[in-house]
Amino acid sequence: MNEKKKILIIDDDEKYLITTKEILEDEGYEVYIQHRPIGSTNAIKRLKPDLVLLDINMPALSGDKLSTIILSQEKDAPIVFYSSNDEDYLRRAVSECGVNGYICKGNIYELRRRVAYYIGQNRDEPLPYGGL
Repeated sequence: MNEKKKILIIDDDEKYLITTKEILEDEGYEVYIQHRPIGSTNAIKRLKPDLVLLDINMPALSGDKLSTIILSQEKDAPIVFYSSNDEDYLRRAVSECGVNGYICKGNIYELRRRVAYYIGQNRDEPLPYGGL
């Protein structure tokens, strides 16, 4: 029996947390949510997720800064920015922070497609922008 892939969503926006959790659970993933950046590294160590969806725009500790902290402690943490920022900004942030890629909020089809790609379930279908 195949084990469900685990996804951790770190976002301060309750609406996106709940909506994204429901969408991804409908896709068959085991989804955990973290309402604020504080405690995220402990959650990653405890859950060992197959993918971390990380919002960039959070108060107190932005996602780009948090990704640097996470990667300093968990070198292989599979992090993807999940943000409403424009794609040019996200591409730069991915490059500067060394995370795996990004997903823009608001497009359910792209959310499903890119999560499957980043989690390794649909590597046949190439992503635009060089896999970001």
